[in-house]
Amino acid sequence: MEEEEEPIQNLWQEVRDLTLGTSTQINHLSTPPTPLQFLREYVSPNKPCLISNAVNHWPATTLWQSTHYLTNTLSSSTVSLHLTPTGCADALSPNPISPSSLCFASAEVKHLPFPDALTRVLESEMGCVGYLQQQNDCFRSEYGALSKDCDSDFAWASEAFGCLPEAVNLWIGNELSETSFHKDHYENIYAVVSGEKHFLLLPPTDVHRMYIREYPAAEYHYSQDTGKFSLELEEPVRNVPWCSVNPYPSPELKEKEMTKFPLYFNGPRPFEVTVKAGEILYLPSMWFHHVKQGPDSRGVTIAVNYWYDMRFDIKYAYFNFLQSLPHSMLCDPASSGKLGLESQHNSSICNSEDESSMGDVTASANDNLVHHPDTAEK
Repeated sequence: MEEEEEPIQNLWQEVRDLTLGTSTQINHLSTPPTPLQFLREYVSPNKPCLISNAVNHWPATTLWQSTHYLTNTLSSSTVSLHLTPTGCADALSPNPISPSSLCFASAEVKHLPFPDALTRVLESEMGCVGYLQQQNDCFRSEYGALSKDCDSDFAWASEAFGCLPEAVNLWIGNELSETSFHKDHYENIYAVVSGEKHFLLLPPTDVHRMYIREYPAAEYHYSQDTGKFSLELEEPVRNVPWCSVNPYPSPELKEKEMTKFPLYFNGPRPFEVTVKAGEILYLPSMWFHHVKQGPDSRGVTIAVNYWYDMRFDIKYAYFNFLQSLPHSMLCDPASSGKLGLESQHNSSICNSEDESSMGDVTASANDNLVHHPDTAEK
């Protein structure tokens, strides 16, 4: 087994030795790069960086510190509020039909006047957490009244990418809002306006360490009458490929999680970056990222991100090939000659048949769930 693991493990290390660096920190630029510098040193090698002094001129950096300004400017705007019991939307949760297994749970989305939605975010607590995270170019649609407070793009990034942003999104959450490990097919320029964002990052070469598996899709539903959430599987069944690793398991589950996902916990440490108010993170396409938040004095974190189309070039082809290599290569030396005979999904569950543990999708979440065993029949 050790001999079979070496090629992949060597790849993880060589990427860091040759390009990314061997510490857990990423490059920090004190000023925005030129388009050529950004393209050569970061976009082309698919390398993240933290950038300061790129949004100091935005009116948003001062105006958005005022809750009154936000609610007044958006007083007539209807926005999409995402509700979950724990603050973890688009994340793994116990399957309501078979709680010993997992499903991919999406938030309930309510359309509310912005002042009411912001109040729900500010008053969130475990049991019912609100997060304004609609995506789908929401900043230029739902929050269009605020668009004058930020630049429509970053000129140095747009020139390097050769295009304007495909989508611009606004995020308003609190310390309970958390995003599980995933990747996006976009080049991401992520600007924090208020509060902080805490990222864990892994390069695309570390795909096997994420234990991507398919989980049945489900959606939360919140009852105003009971103050409880139910979780219902989609019908017909739709499977979603998602990362299985929770990087912050609770102490009582840590040993079990480390046993189930040794490639993650025993491999190179993720890159860690805190993006403070007024800073930008360049998050390259296909990088896996996990996000937590640190709120400002009001209890919120506000960010705007710009998604640029990625180039589907030879690097994308290499990633797809790497992702197609089954986990069994790393778990069973005898399988190394059978790459064409099994899919990544079928061979990925090589450490444990038990998928009931998922770290900190907590007991408190279960306390606020009303399970409907007959949902699949509806």
